[in-house]
Amino acid sequence: MAVFALLVLALPLAVRADTGRAPAADTPSRGAALDAEAPMLEHAEDVADYTMVAKLDAAAHTIHGEGTIRWRNTSGVPAHELWVHLYLNAFKNEGSAYLREPVGGFRGSEPLTEWGYIDVRRFAIGEDGDLWPKAELRRPGDEDETDARVPLAHEVLPGETVTIDVAWDSKLPSVLERTGHAGNFNMVGQWFPKIARLEPSGIWAHFPFHHLAEFYADFGTYDVTMDVPEAYVIGATGPVVESHVAAGRRIERHVQADIHDFAWTAWDEWQTGATTIDGVKVTILYPPGFKSVADRELDSMRFAIPDFHEKYGRYPYPVLTLVHPPERAAEAGGMEYPTLITTGGPWYGPPGVWIPEIVTVHEFGHQYFYGLIASNEVDWPFLDEGLNSYAEADTMGAWKGDASAVDLVGLHVSDSAAHAVRARDDEHDQPVAQPAYAFATGSAYASLVYSRTATILETLRRVHGDAAFTRAMGLYARRWRFRHPAAEDFVHAMADVLGADAGRALHAALFEKAWVDYALTEVFSRKASTAAGVYDRQGKRETVATAPRSSAGDDAYEGWVLVTRRGSLTFPVGVDLVLEDDTHERLHWDGKGDTVRLSYRGRVAIRAAIVDPDHAILLDDNVTNNFARAPESPSAGAPRTLERGTYWAEILLELVSP
Repeated sequence: MAVFALLVLALPLAVRADTGRAPAADTPSRGAALDAEAPMLEHAEDVADYTMVAKLDAAAHTIHGEGTIRWRNTSGVPAHELWVHLYLNAFKNEGSAYLREPVGGFRGSEPLTEWGYIDVRRFAIGEDGDLWPKAELRRPGDEDETDARVPLAHEVLPGETVTIDVAWDSKLPSVLERTGHAGNFNMVGQWFPKIARLEPSGIWAHFPFHHLAEFYADFGTYDVTMDVPEAYVIGATGPVVESHVAAGRRIERHVQADIHDFAWTAWDEWQTGATTIDGVKVTILYPPGFKSVADRELDSMRFAIPDFHEKYGRYPYPVLTLVHPPERAAEAGGMEYPTLITTGGPWYGPPGVWIPEIVTVHEFGHQYFYGLIASNEVDWPFLDEGLNSYAEADTMGAWKGDASAVDLVGLHVSDSAAHAVRARDDEHDQPVAQPAYAFATGSAYASLVYSRTATILETLRRVHGDAAFTRAMGLYARRWRFRHPAAEDFVHAMADVLGADAGRALHAALFEKAWVDYALTEVFSRKASTAAGVYDRQGKRETVATAPRSSAGDDAYEGWVLVTRRGSLTFPVGVDLVLEDDTHERLHWDGKGDTVRLSYRGRVAIRAAIVDPDHAILLDDNVTNNFARAPESPSAGAPRTLERGTYWAEILLELVSP
């Protein structure tokens, strides 16, 4: 889903000078080694194949569809019913789960000017005939019609396949988050009756279309023929295999295997561009006057496609279509479908404010999280939006360095910093790892699922190092390609590479609302001296007075810093001692326990100390307590600027964040 609204809120607040990485440079390929370490499935298990013909009535914004669904029972128990998602009915009336759920102004909350719906006309299986008259569209006391149960006349045994003959009519709503029409523009998403996923246990993973939730389905082959007015340009999932014009109509057929959804767009004003990137034919559709933005979005793919290939495995499809909707249809922007993504934003965005690039990289990232991996976006939204928000920020950082969100008149803002700011809004209110519909508001969903997940993962990357963390993410993406993982599968994959402590920290951060705040509680420094007092030595008692040691020795000064860890998360952390001669000495703490006193002996006094000087712990709740000055420092009253200017950037970030 779109990330640009989140970024618009966060970017003015995320003033930060350090992301822990330099701009991209040429490095040896890691992709081949990762592919060998965690082999990927080459193809998905073929469960639900859709062969469909769709005819668009451009004036009425309706689609008449006909075709077949070939469905195989891959569970271990007989199926006595089918569950069918009818997502367009989310826009049918205000009794739908989507329209009645309070989400606090999250995207998709604009009032509809036209209703949308889907009417199934035929749902027939062989000699059993049409089963739709017995379909259950609503539950008692619930007007939602997006989740239909179809009783079967005969059970479908494990391994058995049935072919369903279907016909339906879809009415597109006024454009509202993912789908709809605006003028002659049509974004056709979630437009056909779609079989829910039957889990191996024999339990159906079915659900209404919730406002904050997305989708979950089986893989298969989609063979879709679209019929639109001749003047219209089509953009759709998969490659074109047939195209012709007849009787004033454009007929275009697309076929793609190993996918779990199909979306398309048709408009008579599309401008087009195309290029080939890392073996993928990339096509972009954009409104008149938007070529400069389209060029920027193509540039983002020139970096992102090879980068994701290296980190998460090769993109397996031959095509990718980018769709930049017209401004009046902004709600259609920022969405992902197999081999087709929608971007967004105005034509006049200034260079150096990388919102078009971030949105495009984010939506492309969904080709992996959740596209190729196909996790359950309803039960575990952090597995798609959260992991993908990390991947987006990671790729933007590899491309643009410390200015991966804004690089404008000397102001550098990182994408990771924008997420870190937003991540603090709701961190103590609800856990990250929960179903999409359980979040109290759309704002909480955005800050926790997108930004807190991204910040948790970025913290682990900084703590464990880029190489190890990239290997862990790559292991997960490759191991679970086409395999529908759950939340614990991700935690286990990360622990397999980063270790049990990292796995426990990750689990606590995701499931238990765990947090951390490192504080520099006290700094002490003085000249080293002899230990005064009365001593019994060699049969004699003597009184020893305090006497300073040599001021030139390596142990002329002594001192300590007291560091406190609040919260239940544990990470190893560095502590920098800033000495009076402007040098630094690095100490380390494993982060275990509530406090630690780190001792110092050296040739000069301690002036100040900074905990987490490298900003590795982006989850730190309060960075304003990460610095303390020694009270006995000769320069205690002098105005000085710490060498780590990024510390003050963190202070500013904390002060201006909501």
